[in-house]
Amino acid sequence: MFKETLESIPLFQGLKSEDLNLLSERLESDSFSEGEIIFGQGDRADRLYVLISGQVAIQFKPEDGDTITVTEIKEGGVFGWSSALGRKTYTSCAVCLEESEALSVLGDELRELCETHPETGVIILERLAEVIAARLRNAHAHVVEMLQRGMQSTTEA
Repeated sequence: MFKETLESIPLFQGLKSEDLNLLSERLESDSFSEGEIIFGQGDRADRLYVLISGQVAIQFKPEDGDTITVTEIKEGGVFGWSSALGRKTYTSCAVCLEESEALSVLGDELRELCETHPETGVIILERLAEVIAARLRNAHAHVVEMLQRGMQSTTEA
């Protein structure tokens, strides 16, 4: 059902047709309104999302600071990867910046697919690792910027 859409998403490009079929059978289509919270920081991590259209902000709220926008997901981007990693809760919040469409899969079902089809699993996990690494680099830059602003306001006071 969603096979053609999956073929255009970088995370799934190059997968065998049969694996795309297996994955598409597990997908659900989701629609979100501008300003809608898809999941909150600390919510149960159950789904991995692939953005088909629109834009979503991934935000993190440290206990002792302001909310940080870690990244903005655009068409073809992936978010909610805590579920794919088997974590119990999401470490960040996902908020729609505009009306958006996404495909989602239960993390348990994705992990099961990767276990029963290890060749496909390796490709998906390697690509997810690339997404996670890029997101962490971006978060690092935001933290440095936040620290620099904090130091400047302290020295100016």
